[in-house]
Amino acid sequence: MAQEDEVLLEISDHIGTITLNAPGRMNTISGKMLDQLSQKFLEADKNPDVRCIILTGAGRAFCAGLDLGSQAGKTESLGVLDDTGANMVEFNIRDTPPIVLHGIDTPVVCALNGGAAGYGLDIALGCDIRIAADTAKMAPGFAKRGILPESGGTWLLPRIVGYARAAEIAFTGRTLNANECLELGLVNDVVPADQLIDRAREMAGEIASNAPLAVRAIKRMMRAAETETFEQNVHHVFLQLLPLFRTQDFKEGVAAFIEKRQPNFKGR
Repeated sequence: MAQEDEVLLEISDHIGTITLNAPGRMNTISGKMLDQLSQKFLEADKNPDVRCIILTGAGRAFCAGLDLGSQAGKTESLGVLDDTGANMVEFNIRDTPPIVLHGIDTPVVCALNGGAAGYGLDIALGCDIRIAADTAKMAPGFAKRGILPESGGTWLLPRIVGYARAAEIAFTGRTLNANECLELGLVNDVVPADQLIDRAREMAGEIASNAPLAVRAIKRMMRAAETETFEQNVHHVFLQLLPLFRTQDFKEGVAAFIEKRQPNFKGR
């Protein structure tokens, strides 16, 4: 691991844990972190040994948004996000973390260890499942800073909590504590801070114990359903189902059910 790595990836027990590793600045997003986060998402997604990803932050914050401190001193660039002279026609978002995160097939569990604001909030919302420490907070204060959620928040938030609640959250910009996030449906569970990683690994392990090719196909079809009609999605699912019938894991799943034992899936 290089000393300058701002995003870490550790793999064990079929779980890839990605950690935002700049605790001294509350894991605010730098240009380097943007690049490394996308790289780690893709690296984990392409690794056949990784069946579930956990995303968390080092220290007391998950991610406090863009690194405005470095931008004030202009020690590095965030590209078009801070360059008013950038060519917007050539703006490429394909490699940015929110787009990469949305496109990968491996399930992602966010272990929300602390505050999530701005860009960090959008990244958390882009995960499939969110488990929060009881000390965590979500700060959707975009309107209070004269901007809007630039990293997927306007697309994700209404789909997670519904339009009316999303409007209240986004328009007021109020900071939400962990229990409020749970009541609104922004997180799946809230646990004591010292139990967060264990709970996230428990969830990830349960996911990883299932047939990985089937889990990835389910995630693809659920995401596709967001832009498809019911009939289109049913047709699409059927086309995904046919190759799964030919896998060793399908045979193993049926055999384990008949023999009343736990299956041993290989991802083949």
